[in-house]
Amino acid sequence: MKIGLAQINPVIGDYPYNSEKIVAFADRARGMGCDLVVFPELSLCGYPPRDLLEKRDFVDAGLVCLHRLIESIRGIGVICGSVDKNPNPGGNALFNSAVLFEDGKRLHQVQKRLLPVYDVFDERRHFEPGTSTETFFYKGRRIGISICEDAWNDKDFFSRRIYSADPVSQLVKSGADLLVNISASPFFMGKNRFRSEMLAGIAKKYGIWLIYVNQVGGNDSVLFDGLSFALNPSGACVAAARDFAEDLVVVDIDEGVGDIHPVFDDDIEAVWKALVMGTADYVTKCGFSKVILGLSGGIDSALVACIAQEALGKENVTAVFMPSRYTSKDNFEDTRALAENLNIAWIMHPIDPIFEAFLPGISPHFDPGRPGVTEQNIQARIRGTLLMAISNRDGAMLLSTGNKSELAMGYCTLYGDMNGGLAVISDVPKTLVYRLARRINSEKEIIPERILEKAPSAELAPDQRDEDDLPPYEILDPILKAYIEDQKSAGEMIEMGMDSKLVNRVIRQVDRNEYKRYQAPPGLKVTSKAFGYGRRFPIAQRYRPEDPSVS
Repeated sequence: MKIGLAQINPVIGDYPYNSEKIVAFADRARGMGCDLVVFPELSLCGYPPRDLLEKRDFVDAGLVCLHRLIESIRGIGVICGSVDKNPNPGGNALFNSAVLFEDGKRLHQVQKRLLPVYDVFDERRHFEPGTSTETFFYKGRRIGISICEDAWNDKDFFSRRIYSADPVSQLVKSGADLLVNISASPFFMGKNRFRSEMLAGIAKKYGIWLIYVNQVGGNDSVLFDGLSFALNPSGACVAAARDFAEDLVVVDIDEGVGDIHPVFDDDIEAVWKALVMGTADYVTKCGFSKVILGLSGGIDSALVACIAQEALGKENVTAVFMPSRYTSKDNFEDTRALAENLNIAWIMHPIDPIFEAFLPGISPHFDPGRPGVTEQNIQARIRGTLLMAISNRDGAMLLSTGNKSELAMGYCTLYGDMNGGLAVISDVPKTLVYRLARRINSEKEIIPERILEKAPSAELAPDQRDEDDLPPYEILDPILKAYIEDQKSAGEMIEMGMDSKLVNRVIRQVDRNEYKRYQAPPGLKVTSKAFGYGRRFPIAQRYRPEDPSVS
């Protein structure tokens, strides 16, 4: 049997677009001699639909589109994900379903059994878990269909399982000799290795073919890397789709051969591709084609400019340079050079005249030689207002340029540098920003070398440096990772050799600045724990962990 792995990038809620894409990929798979084509989880409506599922017309429209697909696609079997209604009077009203159909007939349907509620997932909010583990005999194979999380509970792989059931093992016990897992499995650094090892272990343990088809693309903050594959009963990969792009690969499970397409070499390349894809999808799926950003002469805005140019094309990116009395000549030269290297539009808009008009009424005791936090924030808010004005005038989305380290510590200004429609690198720690910049310059200099070499500075006061207010980033970032991503306590971090005073200071600042992050634009998730709806901490709270450094 030849199976097509149809890795598509749906738009949430755009049923006509998604249906046309499913038909087109099914036609291509049939033309390539496939007996069956497999699409990702909830491929008809796009994942995650979130509270659109509370709209009855949204669900009804999806069911109508599914019926049309079943009637229209001929000459090939199709497995695709869709929403279905729960006919039972109790429980949630909907199922997360996978449907197998062919030539106008619905042959088999399963409901997702394991519904995740951690990190960015909240599926129990709308879906009722399925209970059946039936297999289906199709073209000489007994197929066991599972949906994403259903495969993430293998007792031989996870030391602590969060579900009591293991749908995959039950499908095998029911006679399955071909496992098909349709997924919408989000990307973060290192996850692909973990996921591949887990699924290879399942295929090898049961001595069974395993087909894994993942969604690709960006939907709001959540990014999907694709990387669909087919594993033989030895756990070896015999077919593999590309990363961060739509693709169709074919595997012949009778002959044991398939298409292998190239993918990223390392985590830095993967993050770069993820950010480019996520930016392109967020901007265009929100109905925009052009973006603007403030280009300061620093490394963060330089990286965002490179991402935007790669994602949307040079003709769709405008950089705005807004110097003040504290801006160095180097930054003027560097921003201009970067814009020329990227061949993007560059606008200079000095802020001193506006700044001077603000100060008499807001800060009458302003000392030009020693601007305090108030005067520094005024500058950031002037820049934010100018950028929003240009955004409104040109119909271009504003990209904010703050990194994860700054956002964690609150080293950013509400209604200033936090303004924007998308926070492109808000999940990229400062040290990773530099690694990405070096990758961009690996073949030729795009980002002027002086930007990479200069000490980071907000340039809101004379001779200002980030390290005046923050620990060095090479020390700060490991603490932030331990606290935010690994959820280590202060005591555990101190036991790891981290400085106790610094650990406690960082924890206090991260917790104290939760209110700022609630007001930040959505960001693109590339680490295991990003700020946003996957990390839900209260703002008004008084929990203070005991300081282990105080005896």
